[in-house]
Amino acid sequence: MQSFPGGRLPHVGFDIKLKAYAEGVDMRMAELLPADVEPAKLLHEAMRYSCLAPGKRLRPALAMACADAVGADPWSVLDGGCAIEFVHCFSLIHDDLPAIDNDDLRRGVPTCHKAFGEAIAILAGDALFALAFDTLALGPWGSDQKVNAIAALTKASGSQGLVGGETLDILSEGKKIDLETLRLIHAGKTGALIAASCEIGALLAGADEKQCAHLYEYGACIGLAFQIADDILNETSTSEQLGKAAGSDRERGKATYPALIGLEASREEAFNAVSKGLVHLAELPNAGFLFELAHYSVERLN
Repeated sequence: MQSFPGGRLPHVGFDIKLKAYAEGVDMRMAELLPADVEPAKLLHEAMRYSCLAPGKRLRPALAMACADAVGADPWSVLDGGCAIEFVHCFSLIHDDLPAIDNDDLRRGVPTCHKAFGEAIAILAGDALFALAFDTLALGPWGSDQKVNAIAALTKASGSQGLVGGETLDILSEGKKIDLETLRLIHAGKTGALIAASCEIGALLAGADEKQCAHLYEYGACIGLAFQIADDILNETSTSEQLGKAAGSDRERGKATYPALIGLEASREEAFNAVSKGLVHLAELPNAGFLFELAHYSVERLN
């Protein structure tokens, strides 16, 4: 069994900080989400149901930790983290739909379309996507920071990022693809938003161009490690452990690392991605949490 790069394990302080970030994000999202009242009461209920389901809030935590890493107050980018989480929740709602992955469970509870019907689920995802950019546009930062953050989230969300990666993922089901194509799929459907989380946290914190670039590359590496770990866990865990259907990737003929190169080689790829990501933290003044979070991305494999 492979150990963490550098032989270190996440410490208790990491868990406490991650939990604090998650709780802060949950509280702020509850304020930013529309209240479940008329008009469009059912739509608002569905938005809140999907966004406020229990989760670790890794993407907003990354944004806040990147602000911290460049010497800023992590809570100053809280709304930016919430905006990223709204895009993430939008993608999960649409991913789970019968036309795409047809999943019944998400985070241990019925998926949005199972709870509210397909039409409301589609509209809830659409509304969350709009709310993300509204949140960034109205945030407490300078105009240039807002424009740059909106541009980063737009690129990460669209055909060059999340949606593009998901499209390639769907089109690759049941087909034999090469490793480079698989990397492209994972870089889009998972890596792009995680990399943007790091970049946006740095941008809103006033980081310089070099720091933003390093944090973006760190996020891209950690995003790949997270997705490889998810591929592995889909094969090796139970539905109860995952909070969603286990073995579903194999049943649908999904393009995954274990399907292409096997479980052990996939683990090696995940650890290699973490090692590459850590290189980009070398010159940052306060990157301890990011170091631990990189380890956390593959801790699940041990």
